[in-house]
Amino acid sequence: MRILGVDPGLTRCGIGVIEGAVGAPLFLVEVGVITTSASMALEQRLFSLEVEIRAWVDRHQPDAIAVERVFSQLNLRTVMGTGQAAGIALLVAAKAGVPVVMHTPTEVKAAITGTGRANKTQVAEMVRRLLNLEVVPKPVDSTDALALAICHLWRGASTSRLTEAVLLEKLRIKELRR
Repeated sequence: MRILGVDPGLTRCGIGVIEGAVGAPLFLVEVGVITTSASMALEQRLFSLEVEIRAWVDRHQPDAIAVERVFSQLNLRTVMGTGQAAGIALLVAAKAGVPVVMHTPTEVKAAITGTGRANKTQVAEMVRRLLNLEVVPKPVDSTDALALAICHLWRGASTSRLTEAVLLEKLRIKELRR
């Protein structure tokens, strides 16, 4: 399975692609950072993000896209830019017909390190080990994108099965009520 991870950001958007399966070795396909200049108009920055993310999707044909779920941060400007960048990733996924899932930072940390309280250094080191890399990818945005992809690869199958089971149970109950 091939997963594209996106750590959304307006100035620096981490992006990475991994390949593997649950219980099998993981492999790094490509990792990088999409940057936009703060001096550019907002609409141009968002357009640039769309073009770049779409190019990654076209080039790697992922089976799914994992995006960090934006939640409260202290700086409103930062959270707005992060939310806008996440929206672009969701839009690209929808246009490409690729399933997309969002994970919180705590979910990612727990999946990668075993604890939702891990720091960035611990997450980065586990990403390095899990992908059998010689060095931790830099900057941290790219490492976070890989962590998102790994998290989804490991959690996505079980999450999908749970969602399907809940839907089937709702249908069964609805049929019983008829």
